[in-house]
Formats: sequence, C-alpha cells, structure tokens
Amino acid sequence: MTATTGRRNWSRETGDMEMLTVGQVAQTFGVTVRTLHHYDEVGLLSPSERTRAGYRLYTVEDLERLATIVTYRRLDLPLDAVAALLRGDGSTLEHLRRQRDAVMTKVEELHGLVDAIDARLERKMNEQPATREDLKEIFGDGFKDEYQDEAQERWGETDAWKQSAKRTEKYTVADWEKVKAESATVNDAFVAALTAGLPATSPEAMDAAEEHRAQIEKWFYDCSHDFQRNLADMYVADPQFTKTYEDIAPGLAVYVRDAIHANADRHS
Repeated sequence: MTATTGRRNWSRETGDMEMLTVGQVAQTFGVTVRTLHHYDEVGLLSPSERTRAGYRLYTVEDLERLATIVTYRRLDLPLDAVAALLRGDGSTLEHLRRQRDAVMTKVEELHGLVDAIDARLERKMNEQPATREDLKEIFGDGFKDEYQDEAQERWGETDAWKQSAKRTEKYTVADWEKVKAESATVNDAFVAALTAGLPATSPEAMDAAEEHRAQIEKWFYDCSHDFQRNLADMYVADPQFTKTYEDIAPGLAVYVRDAIHANADRHS
C-alpha cells in the first residue's frame, strides 16, 4: 500500500521513501516534463536512479535539489546562476542579494499598487448613489420607510416632488452627509435665536429662515418664499414635522414657522 504525502510517496510496508517518475515529479512540483528533461540535458538536475525498464527515477535528494531550483527560478535567476548556487560558488552570493533586493522592491511596488487600487475603489464606492439603508444610517429616526412612503403618496404628483426625486436619485452618501450637516447648521441658527429670546421677526431668525429656503433650493427643488410659507404651516399642522422640531427644542416648530413667514414678508 502506498500513500502520497506532499511531494513524496511513502510505503507503509517498508517505511522507505519511494522514488518518483518524471510524470509524478512534474505533477507534484508544478513543472512540465519538458522542463525536467531540459534540466537533465544541461546537467542541472538528473534523476539518480532508473527502473529495470530504463525509466528515470528521482530520489529524495533529487527532489530536494529540485525544490531549491524551483525557489531560485521564482526569483528569476538564470539557470547558470542557479547552477553556480547549487555548486556553492560564492561568487553568486552578491547576485542573489541583488535578486532579493529586486524582489523586495517589487513587493513594495505591489503594496503601493494595492493602496492605489483601494483608494480608487473607495472613491468609486463613494460615487455610487446612496441606498435607503445608507439614508437610515445617516439620518437615523429622521428617515423611516413609512415616512418616505407617506410623503410620496401625499406629494408624489407635485412638480416639487418630481424635481426633488430627479435631483436626489444620484446623490451619494457624501452628498447626503453634506445635506445633514447643512440642515443642522440651519437648525442651530434657529435654536440660537430662540434661546436668546429673540422674536421670530428678528434679523437673526429671518436670516435662518432664508438659509432654510436656500438649502432646500440648493439640494431639492425650486423653493419660492410663498412655497416656503406652505412648508412652514405644515411644520405646525403635521404632527410628524412638529415632533422633528420639538425634539430639537421646545417651541421650535412654531418659531420656525413664524420666522419663515416674517422672512417671506421681508422679501415681498
């Protein structure tokens, strides 16, 4: 009974290592039979034994020599340099060191190439339109499927909704993060005016209202001051919108509505 272990065949009955034929060696080491014949012809590696029928057989020592040859060839060493190394010729030591340096340089270049590819992949991924899951992660409870479905049902046939849908369909995660950041800046301005005790008709509150309108127009749809008035009224009339503002600061929904109306009057 014979079992194959790695590149050698082991005889369980005798406990001896069996010798391999050319075909077996070629399959085990991933080299061609033609290559093995060439190594034999140039005196680099010759099978040490033969069968009674004259077939060449590789011994354990032959296979160890072949493993060394394969290693050197992977370093792109020419056959004459490999032969010199196998002879123990010290004159090739510096050549081998140079080959090692060359390999390490290639390794560093490949690492740089991988980094460049990763950076490109990241840029490409960031250029992809954001999914609903992305939006949920960015806006949290502020983005829920039922809110989006309800909004589409209520306003899906309006020009503003269609314009917004067309503009936002290509927005990336980075785009939506900018939208979120700018919205937070506008809300902070409203809150600052409210907590400072300034009336909704103050320049600070009305300026925040104008920024609110400009942000909508920048990212979503054309927003006139009259259209913004309607939005402001909805912030108070619709419980979902009211809660969004009241969660930021008590009384903010009414304050935003009044500031928007005051700003619209200012621009009339």
